[in-house]
This record gives sequence, C-alpha cells and structure tokens, in this order.
Amino acid sequence: MIFSIQGGIGKSVMATAVCKAVKNNYPNSNLIVVTGYPEVFVNNPNVDMVFSHGQESYFYTKYVEGKDVKIMANEPYNITEHLLFKEHTIETWCKMNGLVYSGEQPEIVINQREATYFMNKYEIEKPIMILQTNGGAPTQDTVQMNPLAVKYSWARDMPKYVAEAVIETFHQKYHILHLRREDQFSYENTTHFSDSFKSVAFMILRSEKRVLIDSFAQHTAAALQKPSSVLWIANKPNVFGYNIHDNIVANPETAKPDLRFSFLSKYNITGAPNEFPYNDERDMFHVDRIIDSIINQPPTL
Repeated sequence: MIFSIQGGIGKSVMATAVCKAVKNNYPNSNLIVVTGYPEVFVNNPNVDMVFSHGQESYFYTKYVEGKDVKIMANEPYNITEHLLFKEHTIETWCKMNGLVYSGEQPEIVINQREATYFMNKYEIEKPIMILQTNGGAPTQDTVQMNPLAVKYSWARDMPKYVAEAVIETFHQKYHILHLRREDQFSYENTTHFSDSFKSVAFMILRSEKRVLIDSFAQHTAAALQKPSSVLWIANKPNVFGYNIHDNIVANPETAKPDLRFSFLSKYNITGAPNEFPYNDERDMFHVDRIIDSIINQPPTL
C-alpha cells in the first residue's frame, strides 16, 4: 500500500486516520507513506515506512514495478462530497480509495524518550495555554498578490479583537504559548513558540487550555485527545473538525461578498479581501462565547 499525501501538515495529521483505516481493511499490508511531513508519522504503529517528497530514490523500482501494490495518490479536496461539505475529509479519503471507514481518528505517537526530552527542554512553571491565531503557508500572499495575506486571512485566522480578549482574560493565570511563524502577528503577554512538529505536539499534550483555529494544531489536539476551543470561518467542522472539540462557528454573514472569482468553493481560504462577508470584523464572533468555551474546557490527563 503506497499512500502519497500532498498539502500541509494538518492534512498529514488527518491522514494518520486513513493509515489506521488501511490497516483495519488490509491488516497484512505493508503501508508506505510519502509526505511533506514525515515527522507526523514517526512511531505510528500503522505505518511501515515513511518517505519525504523528493527523497524517493529508486522508489518505482523498489516498491512499484512488478509488485502487488495498491497506490493511493488521489486528492480528496476535489471530490463532490468534500466541496459541498457533505462529510468529513477522512471519510471521503477512505471511500475514494475503496476503504471501509469505521470512524478512525488521527493519531500522533510521542514516545517516552521524546516526552522526557521535551519536558527538560521547556521548563514552564505556570499552567500552559496553547494559542494559534494564524495558519497557512508562507507563500499564500503570492496566490492573491496581497502582501498582508501572509499575516492574516479573514477566512481562517483569529480576528485580532478575539485574540486580544483571550490574552487579556487569561495571561495572568496561564503561560500562553503562541504558535506562529516569525512573519505572523505577535501579541504581548504571550511567548512565541515555533519548533519541530513533535515539540509542538508535546506542548499541546502538556497544555491545560487550547484556543485554536482551523489549522494543524486542532488536528493535532484531536489526535492527542485534548479537547480545545476551535474557531471556524470559511471551512466547516463537519468536514475538518472533531467532536472532541468545542467548535465555534462564525456568526451569520452581515454583508454580501463578491464571488466573481469563486469556482468550486465559495471562499478562498487565503482570505481574498473582496470576499469578506461582514460589515465589520467584530460581527464575526461573540467574545463571551469564546471565553466561556475556554473556561469550560474539560480537564485531561
């Protein structure tokens, strides 16, 4: 079984659920994953080998030519059920590859030595809150030729007024680790955190509170069984989210968006300014709803 995954790190985290479905459907198979983020699959009991894109030396000769092989390299984001928000991406991914989907969920494995290493590396006394306000690739501004898009996408990212309210409410009790790239917005009373995927996963596992957006951290939190408060704008939680989280969907739109350039999906996830469907950014979320969600997050081990 060869499973080739295109896309970002969150998509690879989702793909770990498909790997579980592969082994449930083909328990005697040898599963090879090819991805841009091999660290996501390290120690995964369902994956036999993992390769990075571009490092598959003699791959065809070794694993395809003359072999009893099934190749899964198709794109779930182009399927009708996905584009029309009819089912979760994991289910779509399984169905399009002939796999029976039995509710498999993502899984990230952090072994004991990794946990000990990261615990010693990050000595933090206060309870930890994980905050992710922005997502996307560093090159997303080139998609719409908007120099600000790399820092903020209204279609996915946390509005500034929401982030500031969360930080103001919780920074005295919690050490707030802000997951972000160097080129993204920073906030006072937070600590910039950008390290390897496994280190981020460990800090999510160790955290007491998590306030996230539709990005890789919410997939990782679900994989680690850490309930989180997750904000949704353009995308839908029934397609990318998980029931373990409190999924907070943006308020109904208050303005008519310009959809001249929309093709198979309504909004460009990079946040095209002309598509903004609100009169004012503050129409998007009720801050009190988000604060209550954070306060009421169930405790986990």
